[in-house]
Amino acid sequence: MELWEIKVEIPGDSAEEAESALLEHGSGNWSLLEDAIAKRAWIVGIFADATEAGSRWSELQADLPVRTLGQSLARRLPEADWKHSYREHFRAWEFGRLHWVPVWERETFSLPAGHSVLWLDPGMAFGTGNHETTRLCIERLVEFESGLAGGSRPASALSVVDAGCGSGILALSAHLLGFRDVSGFDSDPEAVRVSVENADLNGLASKVRFFVAGLPGGLEGTQAGVVLANIQADVLIRHAGALASAVAQGGLLAMSGILASEAGTVRDAFAKEAPGWACESRVLGEWCDVALRRPPA
Repeated sequence: MELWEIKVEIPGDSAEEAESALLEHGSGNWSLLEDAIAKRAWIVGIFADATEAGSRWSELQADLPVRTLGQSLARRLPEADWKHSYREHFRAWEFGRLHWVPVWERETFSLPAGHSVLWLDPGMAFGTGNHETTRLCIERLVEFESGLAGGSRPASALSVVDAGCGSGILALSAHLLGFRDVSGFDSDPEAVRVSVENADLNGLASKVRFFVAGLPGGLEGTQAGVVLANIQADVLIRHAGALASAVAQGGLLAMSGILASEAGTVRDAFAKEAPGWACESRVLGEWCDVALRRPPA
């Protein structure tokens, strides 16, 4: 079977508005590939023939708010190549002692002593951690664990909940850092399925629990040392009370999925639900995080 791929590079800072346009366009043939590290992005479509590829691109281009576009490149693409074309957009990255590495580099990757690796095969559905929002949450998680070193509360004594787990990267990374009671949930069954596959790939299927649930149901009865929530700002604000209540004394609530322009609104919402909590925020590209620390007992 042969297919046709059409691929257009767009400015890296236009990825969010392009993604919104693709969702509104409603065609499953188009996808957005993004490399936040290199600050590059591409719109990619897969079609049955060159004529359809060209006409569908003309239709989509009329709906795109992005006006600075690279040249559209169309090529005949055997199905086997299509299944692996995403690989050129996924690069290994690291933060602290954690590494996120494509599984096809397993034979050649050299892991430094004392470090841990999460193998990823993103396919067309997996997240890779390359997006700024995932990186912001992971950095907060790594820094929180580092602050526990040598203290009276080791990571192994604390639980972690990943609300809106997506591909499971945050929850699986938490386990690699030494947290032992780790779970993640998502309202999308496909996200949970992908998270389980990712856990299987790393031999962690029995270590990290994933389940289908939404907010606030997935947090019911939770008192976790760390709550992670990489979810869009309006959802975070709507469930601010449930998210704050799920954090144990002395614990961390690390949130992203927040545009930098929305940071103040999110902080204000959580200031009402979590008065007296330490609050920090940092920006990466167009995105930011909001990290809150609940005072210890």
